[in-house]
Amino acid sequence: MYYTYILQLNDGSYYHGYSDDLTKRIKAHRQGSVASTKNLRPIKLVFYAAFTTKKKALAFEDYLKSSSGFAFRNKRLV
Repeated sequence: MYYTYILQLNDGSYYHGYSDDLTKRIKAHRQGSVASTKNLRPIKLVFYAAFTTKKKALAFEDYLKSSSGFAFRNKRLV
Protein backbone atom coordinates (compact mmCIF):
# COMPACT_ATOMS: atom_id res chain seq x y z
CA MET A 1 0.00 0.00 0.00
CA TYR A 2 0.97 3.62 -0.54
CA TYR A 3 -0.14 6.46 1.69
CA THR A 4 -0.74 10.18 1.43
CA TYR A 5 -0.93 11.87 4.81
CA ILE A 6 -1.47 15.23 6.45
CA LEU A 7 0.27 16.32 9.64
CA GLN A 8 -0.68 19.29 11.76
CA LEU A 9 2.45 20.99 13.06
CA ASN A 10 2.84 22.79 16.38
CA ASP A 11 2.48 26.20 14.69
CA GLY A 12 -0.94 25.20 13.30
CA SER A 13 0.26 24.71 9.73
CA TYR A 14 -0.07 21.49 7.75
CA TYR A 15 2.46 19.20 6.11
CA HIS A 16 1.47 16.88 3.25
CA GLY A 17 3.50 13.78 2.58
CA TYR A 18 3.65 10.40 0.90
CA SER A 19 5.08 7.08 2.09
CA ASP A 20 4.96 3.37 1.41
CA ASP A 21 5.41 2.73 5.15
CA LEU A 22 3.22 5.16 7.08
CA THR A 23 4.14 3.94 10.56
CA LYS A 24 7.87 4.29 9.89
CA ARG A 25 7.45 7.72 8.30
CA ILE A 26 5.36 9.13 11.16
CA LYS A 27 7.92 7.78 13.63
CA ALA A 28 10.67 9.59 11.68
CA HIS A 29 8.69 12.85 11.85
CA ARG A 30 8.14 12.46 15.60
CA GLN A 31 11.83 11.72 16.26
CA GLY A 32 12.96 14.80 14.34
CA SER A 33 14.59 12.86 11.51
CA VAL A 34 12.70 14.79 8.80
CA ALA A 35 14.30 18.17 8.14
CA SER A 36 11.12 19.96 7.07
CA THR A 37 9.24 19.14 10.29
CA LYS A 38 12.13 18.81 12.74
CA ASN A 39 11.67 22.25 14.31
CA LEU A 40 7.86 22.11 14.23
CA ARG A 41 7.26 19.23 16.62
CA PRO A 42 5.16 17.91 18.18
CA ILE A 43 3.20 16.78 15.15
CA LYS A 44 -0.26 15.27 14.92
CA LEU A 45 -1.45 12.92 12.18
CA VAL A 46 -4.82 14.37 11.15
CA PHE A 47 -5.54 12.44 7.94
CA TYR A 48 -4.24 9.63 5.79
CA ALA A 49 -5.49 7.77 2.73
CA ALA A 50 -4.28 4.43 1.39
CA PHE A 51 -3.81 3.81 -2.33
CA THR A 52 -3.04 0.68 -4.31
CA THR A 53 -0.50 2.40 -6.55
CA LYS A 54 2.31 4.84 -5.94
CA LYS A 55 1.10 6.95 -8.87
CA LYS A 56 -2.32 7.52 -7.26
CA ALA A 57 -0.82 8.37 -3.86
CA LEU A 58 1.59 10.90 -5.37
CA ALA A 59 -1.17 12.40 -7.52
CA PHE A 60 -3.34 12.93 -4.44
CA GLU A 61 -0.41 14.49 -2.57
CA ASP A 62 0.14 16.88 -5.49
CA TYR A 63 -3.57 17.72 -5.50
CA LEU A 64 -3.52 18.52 -1.77
CA LYS A 65 -0.68 20.97 -2.40
CA SER A 66 -2.69 22.82 -5.07
CA SER A 67 -5.05 25.71 -4.34
CA SER A 68 -8.16 23.58 -4.91
CA GLY A 69 -6.64 20.78 -2.81
CA PHE A 70 -5.92 23.29 -0.05
CA ALA A 71 -9.60 24.28 -0.01
CA PHE A 72 -10.70 20.63 -0.11
CA ARG A 73 -8.39 19.80 2.80
CA ASN A 74 -9.75 22.61 4.96
CA LYS A 75 -13.38 21.92 4.11
CA ARG A 76 -13.47 18.10 4.11
CA LEU A 77 -10.42 16.54 5.74
CA VAL A 78 -9.30 18.51 8.81
